[in-house]
Amino acid sequence: MAASTSSLTFQPVLERIAEEIERTPGRGLAADYIPALAARDPRSFGMAVAELDGTVYGVGEWREPFSTQSITKVFTLALDLAREGDALWEHVGREPSGNPFNSLVQLEYEHGIPRNPFINAGALVVTDRLHTRTGDAAGELLSLLRAESGNAGLDFDHDVAASETAHGDRNAALAHLMASYGNIGNPVPVLLDDYFRQCSVMASCADLALATVFLARHGLRADGSRLLSRSQAKQINAIMLTCGTYDAAGDFAYRVGLPGKSGVGGGIIAVVPGRCTLCVWSPGLDERGNSVAGVAALDRFTTLTGVSVF
Repeated sequence: MAASTSSLTFQPVLERIAEEIERTPGRGLAADYIPALAARDPRSFGMAVAELDGTVYGVGEWREPFSTQSITKVFTLALDLAREGDALWEHVGREPSGNPFNSLVQLEYEHGIPRNPFINAGALVVTDRLHTRTGDAAGELLSLLRAESGNAGLDFDHDVAASETAHGDRNAALAHLMASYGNIGNPVPVLLDDYFRQCSVMASCADLALATVFLARHGLRADGSRLLSRSQAKQINAIMLTCGTYDAAGDFAYRVGLPGKSGVGGGIIAVVPGRCTLCVWSPGLDERGNSVAGVAALDRFTTLTGVSVF
């Protein structure tokens, strides 16, 4: 039976989950197309929970920085949505893709309008639009993460960015295809530089759990100022639930029952609106690019605590 969070603090829950994960065989494989990711031990594990007041609980390697990768798509989406509002949705959809995160096929069928902001094509559009408004989308992202996490030392990993650039032909193809439909406003090389730097940010579970709390606070930042309206925060949480874990979002919603966003660095963030946020990291991935231990840990968290959006 699930325990009430009023009678069960998060720390014992996290410790129990870590013990269970440690005994779990078959933890997947680290992403192999970026050397810095391939070098990570797939059995590494960290998990953190941040409450609305900034209190953080953690277990395992929860202070260990890792490559955030696609998790940053949530934050660039928030930054751009805050600036241009609903006009964004004329350029990117809000529907699950059902295809791999770097698919070109669907994009051509739909005339250069990506299905959602969390597949690569959609994230490229959001980054492009944020760059138009700020002149440095990756820099704006880094400033937001530093401010919300309270960690001024967060930074890009230039080796990871360079490696992604060297293996970035598919993303370049996506950007050029969308540019041919008039859905990219900046020169493609400029956009790709911004995008690869964005994905290379190094942060820990503690950093990312704290940085995500504005989505649990219905759009309010750590300093009390408003980044998003309540409606916009709800929109991002909804898209995370339906699109945040590549083409496994349905299974993630079924197992975990929380808005979440994963990255091929092995991290996953999740949001309990009005209550807390979570970040879990373990580099071993399944065939869809999601952390095997991360999904299992979030599944156990919602089961043990009874916390869910359903």
